[in-house]
Amino acid sequence: MNMQKPHILIVEDEDVTRFNLRNLFEAEGYQVSEAIDGDSMESALTNSIINLIIMDINLPGKNGLLLARELTRQNDLGLIFLTGRDSDIDKILGLEIGADDYLTKPFNPRELTIRARNILSRMLPSNVEKNDALISFNQWSLDGNARKMTTPDNREISIPRGEYRALRLLIANAGQIVTRQQLIKEMTGRDLRINDRTVDVTIRRLRKHFESVESSPELINTIHGEGYRFIGQLD
Repeated sequence: MNMQKPHILIVEDEDVTRFNLRNLFEAEGYQVSEAIDGDSMESALTNSIINLIIMDINLPGKNGLLLARELTRQNDLGLIFLTGRDSDIDKILGLEIGADDYLTKPFNPRELTIRARNILSRMLPSNVEKNDALISFNQWSLDGNARKMTTPDNREISIPRGEYRALRLLIANAGQIVTRQQLIKEMTGRDLRINDRTVDVTIRRLRKHFESVESSPELINTIHGEGYRFIGQLD
């Protein structure tokens, strides 16, 4: 069987950085395309099957955060922000939007390729999600195949890959404490770093989904200093 190389799209308007990123990932054996702004990115997405986008925030025209809001509607597309904007607000906003990871410049090339590989290994068809059957709890349902939740009032909510993985791990360990280290490992394949807010942002997004239904009970407990616990009732 002929396995196609994973396809990475570099969205970066700085020529030297884009050139270096292309060389870096081609040396790792990936297929690589380039874009300098939102229009050329859309053209690449229309003409090719892209598995992962590595994108700067500071772009001409629409910035990366605006583009990401549109990108994260596509469930099977990974996204890493690679940017010089290193404020906590930008990092949290990028993760809130649904990016899989956020790395600041200057960056370690080896670290970037490892993060990219971890994301791709969790999303390509050769790595099918486990336990992706329909899971029901408190009149909600979680569909791993479509990566959607259905609310008690029959609304469908598409959730990014990271949210799905976090919720699936919590449900699989219902009633037990799941540490932030366990969650970040499941979500991204990497270890938890000091001041890393990825897990907290993901849990906050999940809670917002549940809170959108007025009658829905609290489903995820915070265990201060330890992690989180799913306290819903499985059907």
